[in-house]
Amino acid sequence: MIYSDKQYAISERQLGNLREALTAAKFEKADATSEHSWVRAAQADAIKSQIATLEAELSHYALLKSGEITFAKTHSLENLPSVLVQARIAAGLSQTDLAERLGMKAQQIQRYEASDYSGASLDRLIDVCQALNVHTTGVFESDNNSRGSVFSWSNIDDVVWKQFPAREMAKRGWFDVPRKGDVYKLARDYFMRVAGPQFASAYHRKKMHGGSVPNEYALLAWQARILERSQEIVETHKAPDFIADDRWIADLVALTRFKDGPKRAQALLLSKGIILITEKHLSGTYLDGAAMLDRNSRPVIGLTLRFDRLDNFWFVLLHELGHVFLHLMDGLRYDFFDEEDTAGDDKVEREADAFALDSLIPESKWDECLSRFALSEEAVRIDAKNLGIDPSIIAGRIRKERGDYTILGGLIGQDQVASQFKDDGDELV
Repeated sequence: MIYSDKQYAISERQLGNLREALTAAKFEKADATSEHSWVRAAQADAIKSQIATLEAELSHYALLKSGEITFAKTHSLENLPSVLVQARIAAGLSQTDLAERLGMKAQQIQRYEASDYSGASLDRLIDVCQALNVHTTGVFESDNNSRGSVFSWSNIDDVVWKQFPAREMAKRGWFDVPRKGDVYKLARDYFMRVAGPQFASAYHRKKMHGGSVPNEYALLAWQARILERSQEIVETHKAPDFIADDRWIADLVALTRFKDGPKRAQALLLSKGIILITEKHLSGTYLDGAAMLDRNSRPVIGLTLRFDRLDNFWFVLLHELGHVFLHLMDGLRYDFFDEEDTAGDDKVEREADAFALDSLIPESKWDECLSRFALSEEAVRIDAKNLGIDPSIIAGRIRKERGDYTILGGLIGQDQVASQFKDDGDELV
């Protein structure tokens, strides 16, 4: 973990050295005899792993420090030192800044963090927690308007299984419960079987963008269900490897014109190596969509259809595709969870929003839409025909930009999505 700007600079230099070493290793591999080629390959793989780790830590530190995300975690006392460091960074404080708040020398904070606060008294830990607004059974939130949180666990042993929505999971039929079965143990066994311990670690941080801090265990359980169902599709349907080439997005947007466009979209995404799953959200979350990589690094998109409307479906789907193309593959090690219509100054979410808006209606075309001013259903239909998209896309964007959800209600495709996914056993068209 990176603790300071100084360490960040050192890590950047190390990253540069590793990239140069990788280039050299590839060159040597090309010239190597077959007798030693496997050694060169192993060296290159080891360097790639170190590069990926450094890139992830550099990105995580930069995002925390920028204030674009906050760090949220229900944690045990043994993990408090790590939480304090991340809370300090996310608050925009250097080690010197924190020391000044506490009336201490900066060197003492450096020693505390280097030793995981092992030499700090309970009173001192309480002082640090109060200075950083950290609670051992609560959440750290910065004072900015990012409306985002990040959840992670050091390892699977930090997960508090009794906080899982186990009974709701069982009620939905995700696993069977014998008459005298321990429902929380069964929930743990289910998670380990369908997701695995890596999805509750720093290799899969949960970045939530929403109006309130959700129940992180409900997010974790819902993600496990998405992964289980996506794996079933992978096993029963042949899907190509994903290639980060978005030139086919126009074909996806063209599907909005079809009555069964959402179901056709699921099939098109599968043909491009992306799995789309719909699953109702769990209590304690206000989730609309999510983007993640499965255990084989295949992109998976989950939608809750919390608002059963065509305009919502298409925007959320394209927003999550924005995360797939812009963020999932760049080494951040985030699983993205989103609540639509959430305001906030979050660079990552702004990029995903821009991807969705520009894919559905390019900005130059949007400027030419007369329905933005006429606000009539007839004008919306005319613009939609000219753009080759469903009227719900235009109606939804007008309603959102104006903040008026009482207009154009007859065009948003209410109750026209969930019915297309009601049978989990349906074959993909």
